Amino acid sequence: MQFSLENAALLGSAALIGSTLAGTTGFGGAAVLLPILVQIFGVRDAIPILTVAQLIGNGSRVFFHRKDVQWKVVIWFAAGAIPAALLGGYVFAHAASTLILKCLGFFLLGTVAWRWLKRTPIWTMSLKGFTVVGVVFGFLSALVGGVGPFIVPFFLSFGLVKSAFIGTEAMATVTIHVFKLVAYNQTNLLPLQSISVGLALGPVMVLGSWLGKRIVRHLSTRVFVLIVELTLVLAGINFLLKA
Repeated sequence: MQFSLENAALLGSAALIGSTLAGTTGFGGAAVLLPILVQIFGVRDAIPILTVAQLIGNGSRVFFHRKDVQWKVVIWFAAGAIPAALLGGYVFAHAASTLILKCLGFFLLGTVAWRWLKRTPIWTMSLKGFTVVGVVFGFLSALVGGVGPFIVPFFLSFGLVKSAFIGTEAMATVTIHVFKLVAYNQTNLLPLQSISVGLALGPVMVLGSWLGKRIVRHLSTRVFVLIVELTLVLAGINFLLKA
């Protein structure tokens, strides 16, 4: 790992921008932070660091909305997500770096494309269906760091809104991150330095979520989002070219 004061400032800025964007538009802060982490630490260390930071960020949202968490949804989701996240963590540890870079590239490009698609749910999600959702996205999250933008429609289609949506989706995501970290630790991908960096970024992401609406109200939200989306597209293309 190569770390310096300049890298610390860059990471802090990326974490603040990403969490601010997530706090105001629902756009994944993980996608914004991921390219910077890969640039500084390399792909093998970036994903575990990101997972630690996301665990703190999502955990804070669970706390703020704890009264409205729909625990039945979380339980059904966790039934599929926990074994899938463990399996995905082991696959990540042994997969070729080029394959992971390709996954990251497609993930970033797909995140932007997803925002431009019509995502209004055209089905009604069943409670048991969350187990399947947990399997699919628990595994993918272990490979690319976070899949928040892609699982949102499933929670919305179940009828969750406002605080219930935020708290429940965050708690479901927490279950993924916890068991991803278990797998990373068992495969020697979670050294103390990675934990320390992730813990340091966590409070910044929480701060960004809190500041989100207050900052963006003075900016053009559309321009802000477009700039970030352009950055993600360029980073995604860069990952694919490096793979």
